Amino acid sequence: MFGICIPGTTCESVEDDQASGFIDPKRYDVEFIFEPLDGREVDSDVKAALKSASGLYSGREQPVAGSAGLISRAKGDYRSILAGMYNNALYGGEISILVNGISAAEIEAGRSLPERSQVTIRVTPGPTYRFGKADVQNAAPPTNDESDVTKSFADINFTAGARAKAGTVRNAGRLAVEQWKQQGHALARVEGQEAVAVHPDQQLNVTLRMDPGPVAYYDAVDVSGTKDMDPEFVAYMTGLKPGEEYDPDDLERARKRLDRLGVFSTRKFELGKSLGSNGLLPVSLTVAERKKRRIGVGATLSSIDGIGVETYWLHRNLFGKAERLRLDASIGGVGGGIGETATVDPEEFDYNLAATFTKPGVFTPDTDLVTNVFAKRDFNETFTETSTGGSVKLTNYVTDSLTVGVGMFGEYGKFEDAFGTRNFATTGLLGELLFDNRRDKLDPKQGFYVELDAKPFYEAEFGNAGGRFTAEGRTYFGFGEEKKTVLAVRGKVGTLLGPPISETPPDLLFLAGGGASVRGYGFKTIGITAANGQTAGGRSLLEGSVELRQRFGGNFGAVAFVDVGTVGSDSFSGFDEDLQVGVGLGVRYYTGLGPIRLDVAIPLDPGSDDAGFAIYAGIGQAF
Repeated sequence: MFGICIPGTTCESVEDDQASGFIDPKRYDVEFIFEPLDGREVDSDVKAALKSASGLYSGREQPVAGSAGLISRAKGDYRSILAGMYNNALYGGEISILVNGISAAEIEAGRSLPERSQVTIRVTPGPTYRFGKADVQNAAPPTNDESDVTKSFADINFTAGARAKAGTVRNAGRLAVEQWKQQGHALARVEGQEAVAVHPDQQLNVTLRMDPGPVAYYDAVDVSGTKDMDPEFVAYMTGLKPGEEYDPDDLERARKRLDRLGVFSTRKFELGKSLGSNGLLPVSLTVAERKKRRIGVGATLSSIDGIGVETYWLHRNLFGKAERLRLDASIGGVGGGIGETATVDPEEFDYNLAATFTKPGVFTPDTDLVTNVFAKRDFNETFTETSTGGSVKLTNYVTDSLTVGVGMFGEYGKFEDAFGTRNFATTGLLGELLFDNRRDKLDPKQGFYVELDAKPFYEAEFGNAGGRFTAEGRTYFGFGEEKKTVLAVRGKVGTLLGPPISETPPDLLFLAGGGASVRGYGFKTIGITAANGQTAGGRSLLEGSVELRQRFGGNFGAVAFVDVGTVGSDSFSGFDEDLQVGVGLGVRYYTGLGPIRLDVAIPLDPGSDDAGFAIYAGIGQAF
């Protein structure tokens, strides 16, 4: 009508056919019929699996490339549906595929079919077979090395009496190869496979014969594809040393080391199909480098803190060994109190300039040297800081889950708070330990997160020595097969030993409140009350959070949470101090990047600087 295709009419399908790009597009209607076996109705899961295996059924909404395309798809469906039955341990079944009443197997090539054909698929699934014998000859021997332990054949149901799914046999072959590889046999393979169906007993007897090959040892890594990177350094960063015994876990760790460098867009390992003339296993690595430089900008808008702008410049590879330099600059607090109460006071702006240099591969491929220098001015409700300083730290990635860091720092700053205006010159040591085995950092459903920080220091202006220590733990309990219900728990403690509060740099004292602490309260507004009635940081911290997360059908979810926290004037205060509690609800929208978070929190005992409620938004769960 007036050149517009009305939905549901013939022209709509014609337009779809033309859009397909086929010269002679053909459409068809398909009917899928299941015949009961021995009077028993076919299981709904089996029906769904076989329909999914059928190319005719799964592609029924789209045209095919002419008569030849429909005939080819119909003939290919015999094998596809049969494979679907085997993958469900169904053997001895029958398949009939008719195209316009003619068996697809009998349609000769080149035959012309009408514009719209009628396809009938009739399936009688065979009976369910079980393994009578599930044997692996020359299987890998048991190992006492925990890092080499894999699943057992029973774990994947490759055992007598289990359903004889074809996929289980394939998985058993892969597992048998993996077990040998974990013990150094890089060239292990399935040498032969025998499967015998015993139809009277409805059993399948399977035997896999393994050829483990020799124990393999690495040859030198051959690196190709580098442009600005030093290929010898790339080989060093893999951690694969010539002459060491092969272990597939080594290759996975090597991939993660290369990913940490942030230099490569792609990296691919290939192992030789046989040992080299020197008796070693050839290892080749092909990489592609990213652009060396990157720039980023960002902005924030807060009804309390006003407008903020930030930018950074990054160089990924300064000298050919993935040396990384990042320069950061930001300004914030512009126009705090958006609306009629907005003010633009440069004295209340936040400034930050920082440079961070990272040198990977120091001492070991898993150790980075990180150097940072900064100059900043920070204005908040409890203190104002103008300072400069820096740090040097060694970070070692002990395992995929465990990271340890040690270093030193120095800082000189001017602070204004409840105790007046004072200068501090602080130097000290840094100690960090992080354990994180959560699989999904943005939406964890299980696992643990533990972070320990130690900062012994000496402050020269007042001549005091002390130490600041914190420990934070998080754990998650997922319920149900898909873990749509998650209970998340977080706790944090901190203590400051040594100087009195009035002689301690305020940035080393403890404050609570805000989106990462006690929601509902203002950022860093929970502290102790000084003699002049103003809020100041304390010498101890206790925080806790509990969240119940529930995901609903589709991409939506809801959260209920309770946060508690207190700051004490002594180094070891308990919950007998004034306890601040925030409660709230939130919604989640789950995306491929992680859940988008929107939380509303209410402080149960708000202070003079706290609003009646607070709203928090971000990507990822709160913790």
